Amino acid sequence: MTSFADITTMGVGGPIAHFIEPTTRVGLIEAVEDADSKGLPLVVIGGGSNLLVSDRPFDGVVVRDARRLITVPDEAAPVEGEDRTVHVNAEAGANWDDFVAFTVELGLEGVEGLSGIPGTVGASVVQNIGAYGQEVATSVESVEVWDRDTKTTRDLTPADLRFGYRCSALKASMYAGPGQPADRFFPTPRYVVLSVTFALTHSAEGTVGYGQLAKALGVEVGDRMATADIRKAVLAVRAAKGMLEDPTRYALPDMATAKHEANILTDLERLASLNEAAGIPVGDDGLPAPDYNRHSCGSFFMNPILTADQAAALPEDAPRFDATLPDGTPGTKTSAAWLIDHAGCHKGYKVDADAPASLSTQHTLALTNRGGASAADIAALARAVQQAVKSAFGVDLVPEPVCVGVL
Repeated sequence: MTSFADITTMGVGGPIAHFIEPTTRVGLIEAVEDADSKGLPLVVIGGGSNLLVSDRPFDGVVVRDARRLITVPDEAAPVEGEDRTVHVNAEAGANWDDFVAFTVELGLEGVEGLSGIPGTVGASVVQNIGAYGQEVATSVESVEVWDRDTKTTRDLTPADLRFGYRCSALKASMYAGPGQPADRFFPTPRYVVLSVTFALTHSAEGTVGYGQLAKALGVEVGDRMATADIRKAVLAVRAAKGMLEDPTRYALPDMATAKHEANILTDLERLASLNEAAGIPVGDDGLPAPDYNRHSCGSFFMNPILTADQAAALPEDAPRFDATLPDGTPGTKTSAAWLIDHAGCHKGYKVDADAPASLSTQHTLALTNRGGASAADIAALARAVQQAVKSAFGVDLVPEPVCVGVL
């Protein structure tokens, strides 16, 4: 029986009563509609990289879209003139980094800074993923969804999607407030993504839009350079922070077809090279030894956006960035990683010496399974970090992953 531990990057979670992988658009809709009509708990899962589920048996339906086709509707019409826009359509189940690699190889600009983020194309628009100066919102043309309420398909525009920091109308449909599950449509949004159409730019060069990335490339923020080089640098920076998924997970039977085989091999070679440089031997199974810093949900807490009074109460050296509060008024974003570290929860922090879960040894934002951790262990660590930050700074940290039956 498949468990959430088998199909999530955190590697925790209980057994699943019904695990379905539809291979057609109609099959996906039917699987969702069947679960809804029977009143069964439903999780539509992507890459399992933004999900923390209880250790208890899940007596419901988990649907993972097995459709992974990426197409270029414009390819019959060569790009000419001043408009360099190229549309690319991807089915929701397509692996996100496979999609980024495809666009870079095709000579398109727009998502290269989002390289290495685990998950799927469908999940990317729910979460409005972002990194190194880019957000998926800036490249989305439209999203085709199944509306679980009206039982119809719809094409949503960026205006419909109401993208915000790590948020969209899709994600918002699951929550009554920050981190508070709604009575209906949780833990799967009202709108289930079927496919996404992106508007990218025909260009082999992209803009370096983030200071850390510019430093790694030896250039200035705003400089233009090959998108392939930007992608390579992003992957290197993420790897150095333990913020790439562990490619050895694709050796598991339930993960074997979830990513393009050639890209799995590339990722395994990258991990093997890093392990070799660190003196870590290859495992008995011939695979690179796991990097437990990668057994995480990535950044576990969102960067808080504070009111003026809350921001004024922070220490003078706390990071501050202009942002917009949920009600549309000006606010101040600060760094969750900074708050965690300065609250005394440093890299590698554990609730006790023998705990199988800890903060990453490379990044305070990632909660990691060091081998044999349970969902309860991860949740205990998350609560300890939240309490430390609340006590030190009066700020509530909100988890970024969808948390089912925990926290």
